[in-house]
Amino acid sequence: MAQNTTAVKKVAFITGAAGNLGTAVTKKFLQEGYHVVATLEPAVDNSAFLAAYPNTETYTIDVMQETPMAELVKQVFERHQRIDAGIFLVGGFAMGSLADTSDALLDKMFRLNFKSAFFSAKPIFEYMVKQGFGNLVFIGARAGLDLKNGGYAVAYGLSKSLVFRLAELFNGEGNAKGVSASVIVPSIIDTPQNRAAMPDADYKSWIKPDELADAIYFTCSTVGSKLRDTVLKVYHDA
Repeated sequence: MAQNTTAVKKVAFITGAAGNLGTAVTKKFLQEGYHVVATLEPAVDNSAFLAAYPNTETYTIDVMQETPMAELVKQVFERHQRIDAGIFLVGGFAMGSLADTSDALLDKMFRLNFKSAFFSAKPIFEYMVKQGFGNLVFIGARAGLDLKNGGYAVAYGLSKSLVFRLAELFNGEGNAKGVSASVIVPSIIDTPQNRAAMPDADYKSWIKPDELADAIYFTCSTVGSKLRDTVLKVYHDA
């Protein structure tokens, strides 16, 4: 019988793997020898770069849907018998003061930034607790870390603030069982979209996706995985 070598390769489950940050993070984990399970957004297909990497499997799925995500995670765990890292990159941004914040905007930001993280991470966390190890990595935001300075994007900040609380919940249960959750808090990420939106800005002060990917990988590394209750502020000079 042929030996299943995939069982001994570390597995990273990355949501939003084909976005600006997702591409950098996916490449980083592949370069570090991981097998990557990548989720793609149903309405977007910018995953051509993955064709160069054999150690990937992709799934087009709405990560804000509880039951399909739970089923996918179950299938992945049964196939590989492990999930070492869960990196949750799906999210969205919207400007809006308190006066501008409506029910529709709150619901949109809550779904994109909190439900996407919750429904992806919850089933992965449950399998990690059973296996006795694993790292969860979430993307926070300055507006969610310090709400008094987030008045320019209230719905966004409120939704991101819940991501910090979610990591705390996972750490409260998981730390004693070898499972940790980290939150990476970037400043402005240097993407084509952000450059187009802020053409007069000083791009040199922004954080690059590759640099952010390095920080994310660090939390899952041999050294980084020993940290607990980690919140990394990756601001550069912005």
